[in-house]
Amino acid sequence: MNLKLISFLLPLLFFITPLQADSEHSQDLGDYIVHYNALPTEVLQSDIAQQYGITRSKFRGFITVSVLKKTSDANGKAVKAKISASAINLNQQSKALSLRPVEEGSSIYYVDDFRISNQETLNFKLQIKPENSDKNFTISFRQKFFTN
Repeated sequence: MNLKLISFLLPLLFFITPLQADSEHSQDLGDYIVHYNALPTEVLQSDIAQQYGITRSKFRGFITVSVLKKTSDANGKAVKAKISASAINLNQQSKALSLRPVEEGSSIYYVDDFRISNQETLNFKLQIKPENSDKNFTISFRQKFFTN
């Protein structure tokens, strides 16, 4: 794993642990494991947010998704995928999401940012088709955002 990816993900791990201890943020889909998360962009270091074209603000959230094909070693292999994402709040208002790929060395992940409000709960739905696979997967998860 290269230094840029570590510097991107490390702040997330510190933030996720206390707030998200009850959730795995990954799903085993047979031959694949999908890791996903949605957080406020203000948790990102400003240089990292700028590098990935993410607007850093307490009123913006971001989603990150990665797809790993299971291999004989414990880490798996990152694979490209077609991913469509949608988010709908509790008032049935939708957020436009368009995940873009980020490739660094052997790592591949998909990101996007979007507007959030204080105490807004979003229901996310991911439609995933890994490259060179005839399988389609759907993952749903819920995230509440705080802007204070």
